[in-house]
Amino acid sequence: MKDWVTEELHADIHSSFRVKKVLFDNKTEHQNLVIYENEIYGRVMALDGVTQITERDEFIYHEMLAHLPIFAHGAVKKVLIVGGGDGGMLEEVLKHQTVEKVTMVELDRTVIELSKKHLPMICGNAFEDPRLDLVIKDGCLFMKECSEQYDLIIVDSTDPIGPGEVLFTDNFYTDCKSCLEESGILVTQNGVPFLQADELKSTLTFFKPIFAEATCYLATVPTYVGGPMAFGWGTDQKGLKDISLDQLEARYKTAAIETKYYTPEIHRAAFALPGYVQKLVA
Repeated sequence: MKDWVTEELHADIHSSFRVKKVLFDNKTEHQNLVIYENEIYGRVMALDGVTQITERDEFIYHEMLAHLPIFAHGAVKKVLIVGGGDGGMLEEVLKHQTVEKVTMVELDRTVIELSKKHLPMICGNAFEDPRLDLVIKDGCLFMKECSEQYDLIIVDSTDPIGPGEVLFTDNFYTDCKSCLEESGILVTQNGVPFLQADELKSTLTFFKPIFAEATCYLATVPTYVGGPMAFGWGTDQKGLKDISLDQLEARYKTAAIETKYYTPEIHRAAFALPGYVQKLVA
């Protein structure tokens, strides 16, 4: 492996990471998987040449996709995670003692096994939690066949290329909606809208006909270049995104969860969208 890894996700902008040490570099059954160390970001995992997660700032991404919808809902007991093989999302969701069951659907078992081996600082002991129901299966197929109902569905997917492409379709989102409780929430990873506008616009185009409330919220994750990252938000419970600061603070205090990025104030501010993002979701 070269001294530098260059990500070519965007046609006209490439980003490079210096490789301090390679921990794994090989093809799995579904994709090329690389785990290496970088002096600034710590351990880094890339799939098919695209950086997925880094040790240094994974907490921002995982906390905002997990805690924000859980605190907004206020009574989440059953959670479905589609993707998230590194275990970081699972770990954050399981911090909520009120969550009784988490079903996690991951296509690539090798990602899970190598994450447990090389990224324990991200997944912790989440995969050993008795509340976990781990399913190794294509997420799109799982949703199509799913008969259970969930309070929260988190789509922790890769970008809409390769194996993750099917998780950005009308049919997939419709299947997700059918597996949500009446007050349920669907949240999705939708890239960096400054550079990936079509990704967010497409998801919200699919969300609007099936959800009473369809929008997005933002968080800045340094690993993902190009500005703040967008997370899709869909629910039939209008007003959940506007829950008061007092309610959020009370729920946060009761949960007694330690976070490094998420706060009730950040929660409220995340839905304040800059003009260029407002135009994408209008």
